Amino acid sequence: MDREAFQERFGLIGESAALKQVIDKVVQVADTDITVLLQGESGVGKDVTAKAIHEISNRKHNNMVIVNCGAIPEGIIESELFGHEKGAFTGAHEARKGYFEKADGGTIFLDEIGDTPANVQVKLLRVLESGEYFRVGTSKVRTTDVRVIAATNKDLWQLVQEETFREDLFYRLDTVKVKLPPLRDRPDDIIPIFRKFVTEFSAKYDSVFKGFSDEAKELLVSYRWPGNVRELRNVAEQLVVLEKSQFIDTEKLQKYLKGRQHTGSADNLPVLAEQNDSNKNGAFGNDDQKLIYRALVELQSDIGDLKKMLANFLYSTFSQKNIKALPQNIQDEVNNPENTGMDIDIGNAAEEDIGVESYAEADISEEETEEDTFSEFFTSDEIPSIEKTEQFLIEQALRKYEGNRRKASEALGISERTLYRKLDQYGLQ
Repeated sequence: MDREAFQERFGLIGESAALKQVIDKVVQVADTDITVLLQGESGVGKDVTAKAIHEISNRKHNNMVIVNCGAIPEGIIESELFGHEKGAFTGAHEARKGYFEKADGGTIFLDEIGDTPANVQVKLLRVLESGEYFRVGTSKVRTTDVRVIAATNKDLWQLVQEETFREDLFYRLDTVKVKLPPLRDRPDDIIPIFRKFVTEFSAKYDSVFKGFSDEAKELLVSYRWPGNVRELRNVAEQLVVLEKSQFIDTEKLQKYLKGRQHTGSADNLPVLAEQNDSNKNGAFGNDDQKLIYRALVELQSDIGDLKKMLANFLYSTFSQKNIKALPQNIQDEVNNPENTGMDIDIGNAAEEDIGVESYAEADISEEETEEDTFSEFFTSDEIPSIEKTEQFLIEQALRKYEGNRRKASEALGISERTLYRKLDQYGLQ
């Protein structure tokens, strides 16, 4: 089967080089019995790829059994995989076949293989190497003839280094590795895939989709899609159902994109002059350069937001004595907010929140602890990243105001809505 026929049969849309490499490799190994390891982020289509391999293999007329190793409790996963005999444990009122027995002659798909408990890994290794296994509660050897496809969104070799995954099982699974690219590495495929989903959902819900603006298309392409194709599908379904018969612009689309997970926003970007054919390779003359430019614009915005957040929080938290303990460059940013384009009410904050009397009455050990925490963070040899610094400031603000998000957002100089978004972005509670 060639690549075009494979894509048409399984509904795989895209012309990116990354997708073509995956399809070529899948087609090449499908009609063998070799073990395949699918590696990729959540939502990239590992399950679809596994089903496609089975459907064009020599085992397609037999069963394909799908096992989510991460969803089965550790106490029963051995019984689920290999079966058990009657009376093997409390509640085992009759013998039961396991997944490997049910898949005999066909394919077994072990999804999230990296979450398999250590005591089961050695038994998986045995069945992969020899086809032999034991039901729980018996010493009778059984055999099965299965083709194994495994999948993970983790780095198995890193798990081996951490001694949470067996090295011999890793090498047994790593016979043929197929890395599925994230959607952000296939920007040219995003719009065609989105149109496919929109067409399907419009027919399903008897709805009309009137299209979207060029700026909305640009936002779709520049968004990072942390949930990959699964997230793209969900966004398409929500737009069809909730924005029925509406023309989609960036404002409508932004409501369905999670947080600030995009490389650049279609809003507030300078308009790039149109170029003729002779200037295609000039400044910002191709898609890669445009994406880099958008990333730089957002980075500049992030730095400005961070400076403002830092200055507001320091003024609402420390006296001038504490601020003088910080490095000179940070003192300059705090004491001269006009140089960074900040709009900070310094006077009232200093008098009301950190007046001389309240500072004198403060617990000395608490003062020293806060001062030491900030000094250590900002004067370490390793320069903290923007994300790390932003997360640190948010955590300190929430700790200072005992989880009161309104007061924390005011101290940081950001809206309460922005604070909620950043809490979700960094996974903070």
